Amino acid sequence: MTTPRPNSDALFEAAQKLVPGGVNSPVRAWKAVGGTPVHAARGEGCHLVDVDGNRFIDLVMSYGPLILGHAPASVTAAIVEAAAGGTTFGAPTERELRLAERIVEFVPGVDRVRLVNSGTEATMSALRLARAATGRDAFLKFNGCYHGHGDSFLVKAGSGALTLGEPDSPGVPKALAELTLVAEFNDADGVRELFAARGSELAAVFVEPIAGNMGTVAPAPGFLETLRELCTEYGVVLVFDEVMTGFRVARGGAIELLGIEPDLVTLGKVIGGGLPIGAYAGKDELMRQVAPLGKVYQAGTLSGNPLATAAGLAMLDALADPTVHVQLERAGALVQEGLQRAAREAGVPLFVGRQGSMLCPYFAADPVTRFDDVMNSDRERWVRFFHAMLDEEVLLPPSPFEAWFLSTAHDDATLERIVDAGAKALRAVA
Repeated sequence: MTTPRPNSDALFEAAQKLVPGGVNSPVRAWKAVGGTPVHAARGEGCHLVDVDGNRFIDLVMSYGPLILGHAPASVTAAIVEAAAGGTTFGAPTERELRLAERIVEFVPGVDRVRLVNSGTEATMSALRLARAATGRDAFLKFNGCYHGHGDSFLVKAGSGALTLGEPDSPGVPKALAELTLVAEFNDADGVRELFAARGSELAAVFVEPIAGNMGTVAPAPGFLETLRELCTEYGVVLVFDEVMTGFRVARGGAIELLGIEPDLVTLGKVIGGGLPIGAYAGKDELMRQVAPLGKVYQAGTLSGNPLATAAGLAMLDALADPTVHVQLERAGALVQEGLQRAAREAGVPLFVGRQGSMLCPYFAADPVTRFDDVMNSDRERWVRFFHAMLDEEVLLPPSPFEAWFLSTAHDDATLERIVDAGAKALRAVA
């Protein structure tokens, strides 16, 4: 039985009178799992303390940016120092340059960087740049991948591989949705068929190289290589959306880990140290087309904000230590193996998708490789598992489609506690 949370209940009731759904991002409303959302009071390392004083092991970690845990001393100090000098200027600062230098240093194939305020801004801007560079309007995305809430990206698949996209939200014009083609993640043959029919119409292909918005789904062998080959052949801009995976799965993100270079990459989360930020970056010949150097317009008053760049620099300074990702890989493997072992002992079918310190358990007997597999997993059992873990004081993302995130603050004792809690929860839902 979940511990009563009267303060969270009261806050949520009040918020629903003023804020749509009581939240400022839909997943926070817990619609997928039911119940009252935990309202955060503060973070301490790998723990989140709520407004009722409950202390949870946090596996949400703000959906990815907190790779060093909550309020790491170096990042906090950098924010405080920056804030004392001013929170925004509308003028260039040295920190913007230093952060761009770090991104270019860490991410293979990147020549220039433009900082923006969110991952959504980054993907919208990258699409505009790709359209301008190619003179084409259509682009391709994949079922189960998420690229922010820009109109062009809120599109679902039609009834067949070569059909026009359909709006996935009211307010998205049908004419705009028809410029978005949708294919199946990890279906290289389907993509080849689509390119044969419509490749000359495409400005860009957008893909999460490791799909983190349907849990954690790795690319099948040859899938990303096929995208790179086809984009090169047809003159299409290949965009890796690494807002989630950038700097988390490796210092240079999935680009470094998988050894495949896109033309553009979108970034966010980790590069802001927990503050709002985004970036798009890529090859010189593309990025030179962005204003004021070129004619592709994109701007933002708070872009390159001094607090966000200070936090991001402190974060990337820490990630320069190669042992950080070794530690994160070990942590992810321990949790993955522990959960899979516990599931076997409980007689529960469980597949744990994982890449480094991001992972997602699916109640499925077979490996999860595409969106249909996610949808066919036992999501009702997952909801019961979520609440059983909450009873064990482990806070999961409130959706079976979201990845779990570990940090360097999750020490061995905490990792053992997560596995132990998982074993109890799996027995409870067997």
